[in-house]
Amino acid sequence: MIEKLKKAHPITLVIETLGMSRSTYYAKLNHEPSQRQLSNEKLSKKIKNEFFKAKQRYGAPKIHAQLLRQGERCSLKRVQKLMRKLGLRSIIMKKWKAKSSEAANDVNLPNLLKQDFSAPRLNQKWTTDITYIHTQKDGWCYLSSILDLCSRKIIAWDVGRNMETDLVIQTLNKVVHRASHGLILQTDQGSQYLSNAYEKRLNELGIRHSYSLKGYPYDNSAIESFHASLKKEEVYQTTYTDFEAAKPL
Repeated sequence: MIEKLKKAHPITLVIETLGMSRSTYYAKLNHEPSQRQLSNEKLSKKIKNEFFKAKQRYGAPKIHAQLLRQGERCSLKRVQKLMRKLGLRSIIMKKWKAKSSEAANDVNLPNLLKQDFSAPRLNQKWTTDITYIHTQKDGWCYLSSILDLCSRKIIAWDVGRNMETDLVIQTLNKVVHRASHGLILQTDQGSQYLSNAYEKRLNELGIRHSYSLKGYPYDNSAIESFHASLKKEEVYQTTYTDFEAAKPL
């Protein structure tokens, strides 16, 4: 800035306008950027590149992980500080909550998982949930997903026009070949998961049903977190014209 002012105005006027002494003026004019400043400038360019390459979806933790994969040596705290300085914030939209009918809150429903999300082998513990996706023509549609807590990967999913028991059973039927006797499946207390038809199907497969406490998402946080990331990084960035457009996700 001082360099630009110097070219456009007399030195005396610049000094008076900035309210500094002549020695301070020349010190700033002749200042050479430090290695840290140069490093920050270089890193800031990489951060901006990764941020906009991800369509403004990534926050500091994911940007930091991307930089580490590229061999960049920097701390998460430094990335956070530079992103604040650059005014870069990931796109966040408030989660929409639908009003659903109250299901009976049976205090005897077992919570077998008790927030122990560790699983030493595949098909030992699964977790499932439903989330909402909006379309322009058909209104809301519903994504049902099942996640294996060992691999932390989605092993089955389905999209339906209605949030009914058939949707969660259809999703479950896609992975019946994986189900082993004694496998634990964590769900919330939604009416779909409390239905007789769903319980019957689980019993047929030898799957043990574990329930989250009512209104307590931390008991099912793994699948809740996946759906939150999916909506932030994909769904909220896309306009779905109708059900068919949303179905492939």
